[in-house]
Amino acid sequence: MSSGDLDALLRVTSATYRGENPPDVAFGTYDGAVGRLVLAVSGKGIVACSFEDEHAVYERVTRHVGSFIGPDPGRLDPVRRELDAYFSGRLRAFTTPVDLAIATSFARTVLQKTMAVPYGTTATLSEIGEHIGRPRALRAVGNALMANPVCVIVPCHRIVPGDGALGDYAGGVNAKRHLLTVESRS
Repeated sequence: MSSGDLDALLRVTSATYRGENPPDVAFGTYDGAVGRLVLAVSGKGIVACSFEDEHAVYERVTRHVGSFIGPDPGRLDPVRRELDAYFSGRLRAFTTPVDLAIATSFARTVLQKTMAVPYGTTATLSEIGEHIGRPRALRAVGNALMANPVCVIVPCHRIVPGDGALGDYAGGVNAKRHLLTVESRS
């Protein structure tokens, strides 16, 4: 699906419901301090806040959450406002509900433990592994974090390797460094 195809599909979806029957999933983007994030919000909460390509996110959300996907600013704007507040250092905890429907069962377990890591702190891969009862599954924990469908809001950037390095991050090491810097200044 090309960029024009996705834009056309979202325009048709938008024209179809005209606010009367909102889409199952609100879909859009957010341009912030760490680049473009693709957003998707279901009736249960945010299912995607991703550095991935819009088409990849659209396909995954369609496959796992719902096929009636379109723009719905009323549902996306609260997430965008929270992201703005977070990046400016005014928000320490997101209130947007998280829907991990597109994560695997193992990844959901890892990401739920990740959400417990306090703002402004870090935890190691091995600490997360220990908390989920899989202390030797460091590679699996790392893969689950890299596949986090709700980056920033589910703070996988707070998880680092045990050697003191920053480690990998879906948005790149500079994005991870920026997020940790934002949190260290508040």
